[in-house]
Amino acid sequence: MSRCPSLRRTAPLSCISRTSTARAMPLRARINSPAWATGSRKYATPTAQLLNPQDTDDPDDVTFTNNYGVRSIELNRPKKLNSLNGSMARKIIPRLQEWAKSDMAGVVIIKGSGRAFCAGGDVAELARWNREGAQGQQRSSDYFGLEYKLDHLIATYTKPYVAFMDGITMGGGVGLSVHAPFRIATENTLFAMPETTIGFFPDVGASFFLPRIEGALGTYLALTSEQVKGVDAFYHGLATHYIHSSTLQHLESRLAELQFPDYMTLNNRLKIINATIEEFSTGLPAERPHITGELRRTIDNVFHVDQPDVETILTSLEGVTKNGSEELKVWAEKTIDTIKTRSPISVAVTLQQMRIGRNWSIAETFQREYDIASHFMAHPDFVEGVTSRLIERKKERPNWEPNTLEQVKRKDVDAFFASAGDGTRLPLISEVDYNEYPHAWIGLPREEEILREAGGKKAEEVVAILLEKYEGKQGVREKIAEVFDRYKS
Repeated sequence: MSRCPSLRRTAPLSCISRTSTARAMPLRARINSPAWATGSRKYATPTAQLLNPQDTDDPDDVTFTNNYGVRSIELNRPKKLNSLNGSMARKIIPRLQEWAKSDMAGVVIIKGSGRAFCAGGDVAELARWNREGAQGQQRSSDYFGLEYKLDHLIATYTKPYVAFMDGITMGGGVGLSVHAPFRIATENTLFAMPETTIGFFPDVGASFFLPRIEGALGTYLALTSEQVKGVDAFYHGLATHYIHSSTLQHLESRLAELQFPDYMTLNNRLKIINATIEEFSTGLPAERPHITGELRRTIDNVFHVDQPDVETILTSLEGVTKNGSEELKVWAEKTIDTIKTRSPISVAVTLQQMRIGRNWSIAETFQREYDIASHFMAHPDFVEGVTSRLIERKKERPNWEPNTLEQVKRKDVDAFFASAGDGTRLPLISEVDYNEYPHAWIGLPREEEILREAGGKKAEEVVAILLEKYEGKQGVREKIAEVFDRYKS
C-alpha cells in the first residue's frame, strides 16, 4: 500500500522527489553576547559577562541535526547524564530562535545521549562558585536566569516541540521537557524534582506545573522528591504519550516526513503530530499507575491545598501511621522520615511555592523563581546539600541551617519570595504569557473532565464519549477505569 496519506493529512516527503539528506551541524560559532546571554535582571552586568565565557564552552555538548522538516537537539554529555550548563543553554537558545523563523523547520525534537535525557543542572559547579562569596553567588544566579529564559522560550515556543523523556529526567531536564506540548515517556523514564534533597527548591517552572497535577500529587512530589517511573509519568500527566524506546528513532523519521502548509495554524499542526505519535502507541505495560486507590486518596488528603504548613502535613502523616492499613503505615513512616531529612528551609519554601505559585502566569513563574533561586544561592544549605549529597555522597543527614522545621521562621520563608529592591524582574526572551497551558488537550483527559462526564452515566458510556473526543488515544480507557475505581471505593 502506498505510504502517501489521504488529503486530510499532510503528505510525507517520501512522496516527493527530494535529494537532501540529514546532516549534523554542531553550533560552534561564537555569539556576540545578545541580550538573552546575560542571566541577571539587567541586560549587562560584570558578573553576567563572567557567565558567558564562550572561549571555554565545549563545542560538542549539544549537537543539532536537520532531517527534512525535523530539527533535532541532542544533549551530549552522557558521562554527566547530560546535566545542563551555560554552555549548552547558549547553543540551544539561538537555534530555537533561528528555527522559529524558518519555514523549513516543521518540528523540533529534543533528546539526550546515553541513559539520561537530562539529570538536572550542573549544580556542583554552582556550589563551587557560591563558595567564592557574593560575586560567585551572583554568577550562579545569572546561570539560573539564563536557564529560565530558555525554559520560558520552550514554554511559549511557536513551533511544535517534542521532548523524548527517555531515561533520567530530573531538575533542569524537566524544564527542557515538561512545558512542551509533546512529552514522550518510555519504559526508561525516571522523573523527579529532587531539589529539597540538596537545599534548593523545585524550579524550572515547577511553580506552574506541579500545582496543576491532579489532586495533591504535585505537592507530594515537590516535598519528598519521590520518583515517577515509566508509564506512571504518562498516567499522571507529566508526559502526553507513552511509547517503547525502541520506536523513538522510527517516530523521529516519521515526523520528518510531515509537511505543513504555511497557512496551517499551530493548533492544527499539533493535532497532526499528536495523531502521528499515536501511530507508535503499541500498548501500556500497566493498567494503573503505582500511586492509585487508597494511597492516592491518602496523598490527596494529607498534602491538599488547605494544609497550612509542613508541621500540619507531618501531623496528618502521623495519623496515618496509627489508623491506616499496614501498607499505608509503612508509606507514611517512610514519608515522615523523608521530609525530616530534607533541608527544613527548602521544604518550608517549597510548600509556600506550591500554594502561591498556582496563581502565577508562566512568565511570572520564571521571574519569581529567579528571585527565589537568587536567595538560595546566598543561603548555606545549597552548598551544604550539594557537597554532602552529590560530591561527597555522605549517607548521614547534612548539617542544615536551620536544622529543624521548628526553627524555621515565617519571616525567613517570606524573604525568599521578596522581589528585587529596585523592582526589576528577569527579562525574558519571549513576550508570550498565559495562565493555563494552551496545549493541555493533547494528554489524557483530566480527572475533573471524567467526573463531569460521569454524571448519571455508566463507565462504558463515559469511555465511548471520551474515546471519541480524544480520537481513540491510548490510555483513555485505563485512566477512566482508575478514576471510577478510586471514587467508587
